[in-house]
Order: sequence, then C-alpha cells, then structure tokens
Amino acid sequence: MKTHRAAPLPIMPSRYGITESKKAELDKLSIQVIDAQYDVNKFQSIVTSLADKVNNFQVFLATAENTRTQAYNNKILMTQLVQNALDLQNNSNIAFDEIVLADTKTKILGVNIKQVIDKLIYSAEVLNKLATIITRKKALNPLISDELISVLATAGSDANNAVALALVALKSTFAAQASNMESEAAIELAYTQSSDLYETLVNGIASDEVEAKEKEKSLEYLLHEAYKNAKSNYQKLEKALIICTKQLNDAKSDLNKAQIKLKSLQSGLAAANAAALAS
Repeated sequence: MKTHRAAPLPIMPSRYGITESKKAELDKLSIQVIDAQYDVNKFQSIVTSLADKVNNFQVFLATAENTRTQAYNNKILMTQLVQNALDLQNNSNIAFDEIVLADTKTKILGVNIKQVIDKLIYSAEVLNKLATIITRKKALNPLISDELISVLATAGSDANNAVALALVALKSTFAAQASNMESEAAIELAYTQSSDLYETLVNGIASDEVEAKEKEKSLEYLLHEAYKNAKSNYQKLEKALIICTKQLNDAKSDLNKAQIKLKSLQSGLAAANAAALAS
C-alpha cells in the first residue's frame, strides 16, 4: 500500500515579528519622549532659577545705584566742606594778620598823639604865660597893641581846645586798641577752630588710644572710600547681572530647543501609535 505524505501548509507571514518590531519602535520613541520631557523640565527649572536670580540682581543693582549716588553726593559735599574750612582758615589768618597790623599802627598812633598832646600842653602853657606877661606889660606900657594881647589869648584858647580834642583822639585810640585786642582774640580763636576743623576733615584727629603720631582715618578719607567701595560694588553687580542675563537667555534658547524636540517626538510617537493600531 502506497503511502502518501500530506502536502505541506503554505507559509504565511508571521504577524508576531511585525508587532514586536513596532512595539520596539514605539518603546524607543516613548523613551525618547521621556528623555525629551526630562530635558524640558530641567531647562525650565534652570530658566526659572535664573529668572529669579536676574530679578534679585536687578533689585540689588538698583539699591547699589542709590548707594553709589548717595556716596557720591556725600563725597562732593565733603569736598566742598573741606574747601570751605580751608577758606575759613585762610581768611581767618589774613584777618588775624590785618588786625595785628592795625593794632600795631593804633599803638603807634597812640604814642604819636601822646607826644602831640605833650607839645600842645607845653605850647598852651607858654602862650598863657606869655599872655599874662604881656598883659602886665600893657599896664606899664600903653603902647603895647591890644590886638597882640587878643591874638595871644585866642592862641592860648585854641591850644587848650586842641589839647582837649587830642585827649578825645587819644581816648578813641585806647578804645580802638581795646577793640583790636578783643577782635584779635576772637579771630585767633576762629583761626584755631577752623584749623582744627580742617585738620579733622582732612587728616583725622589724634586718638587717646594710639600714639600721638598716629591718626584716625579722616572723614574725607572715609567718605571717599565709601564712594569707592559703592562704585566698585555697583560695577560688580552690574557685571554679575550681565553674566546672569546671558545665562538666562542661553537657558531660554535651550528650553525652546528642548520643547521643539519634545513636540516633534510626541508627534512622532502619536503617529507611530496610530499606525500600529491601524495595521
């Protein structure tokens, strides 16, 4: 009996391989989407952090600008104050020299007036004695002129009046000397105080806690240093803001690229899913 072998079944394409291939592709796309989403989240976090940092630097910079402006104004005011103190010192010195010179001239004037008074008194005494002698002579000699006697009497009276006026002038001279002494003391005090003020502003003042040769830092130095530090701090913050702003812009660019990539991968994954379901 002849045995017949059964005819082999036709080989049909395996749907299992196609499904696994698509599944692998979908898994790969899913992982890429997850990675892209991670990048987006990461760059979004960086952008948020840098944006906050930029805002803080802007606030710091505005505060630093106000501080720098105030420090500059203080420096200018101190410069003006130092100049005013120096002017006061110089003017006081000039006034002191002038009042000393005036006092010297007043003393010389007083001496001269005293000498004039002595001479006027002597002249008045001589004229009075001469008038008395001539008056007596007139009684003995009628030929002596009455006009001469009158002139001598007038001259004696004028001499006495001149003495009185000279005494008034001498009194005024003494009053001027007293006034000069008061002015000299006041101006000397003003000069000393203005000199102390200038030294305090420019060179500082001696401290009881340090050696006499050492000085405390002056107000002028401190205010100039304050402006220098405020200016330096502003420049540092300005530079930091520029750097941080650039970092923020770069981070935004990276975020934008990551978002575009994410959307592209999400679209690809959606299309792959749709194709898998349709097959």
